[in-house]
Amino acid sequence: MIKMGVYAATLSVLDENSNLNVEETIAHAEDIINQGLHGVFFFGSTGQSQLISMAEKKELVSKLPLSKLKKNFFLGTGFNSLNDNLEFIKYSMEYEFNTFLIMPPAYYKGNTEEGVFKFYTKIINNIPKVKIILYNFEKLSGFKFEPNFVKKLVSSYPKNIIGCKDSTYNLYDKIKIKDFLMFPGDESKLLKGLEIGCSGCISAIANVTHKLAREVFDDFQKNKTQKSNEKLINVRHTFDKYNLISGLHSYMSLQNSKFKNLLPPLTLLNSNDQKDLLKKLESLKFNLNKNIAA
Repeated sequence: MIKMGVYAATLSVLDENSNLNVEETIAHAEDIINQGLHGVFFFGSTGQSQLISMAEKKELVSKLPLSKLKKNFFLGTGFNSLNDNLEFIKYSMEYEFNTFLIMPPAYYKGNTEEGVFKFYTKIINNIPKVKIILYNFEKLSGFKFEPNFVKKLVSSYPKNIIGCKDSTYNLYDKIKIKDFLMFPGDESKLLKGLEIGCSGCISAIANVTHKLAREVFDDFQKNKTQKSNEKLINVRHTFDKYNLISGLHSYMSLQNSKFKNLLPPLTLLNSNDQKDLLKKLESLKFNLNKNIAA
């Protein structure tokens, strides 16, 4: 059961042949959880989910129960196809995963609230025990959840629609629904979100800011003076100047070459941007070796 906390949209590790390296992907997730995160979501947009095959996703899911941190693992689906979503969810539930981050189908322009409502309805009618975290990311899906539409979904399916990852940032400071989990998709909004009743955050950059983000969360919970929030925000804003997936993999590949592989059309940062990113992070005293475990 997911609860309040700081979560990463975790990275997928690929081999030289562009196949998902299941063991290394799980190992990375375990590593960042051990460094402070409450959990991770596999196969979000940061995990290149839309580019990874069904077979590879199923292979990873089948290995997750072997980890001692299984209870800290959650899944995105990353499929446009309704039937692929259903197949993946049903398969994952066989391994006792029931909470999924699900974005409305992308690609086709003109997604309507009626159509998106029908999409989630079909998932829930087919799999009544599913728990869904809505994924509000207009830039990627072409659809923006509005507050009243979210309230309609929750009212219609209160046992199934349990939360939202808000990466469009038009919801997290507007929606107040009892027992509904709201996670901004950006840790620079973590503290503000907590102050107005949000549940934490689900963020790409938490792959590297895990320690800072957890300090901000814990200091808020303990009503302590914030000592890490300014740095957390500055680091996030630095990564925001680049494609987040490219920036993360470029940054982390300097410490471990296993992160250098990306699925096309994604690429690492060019050498100038990589140097620029590192220079900016160094100016913030955000050191690679101090913020990523070996």
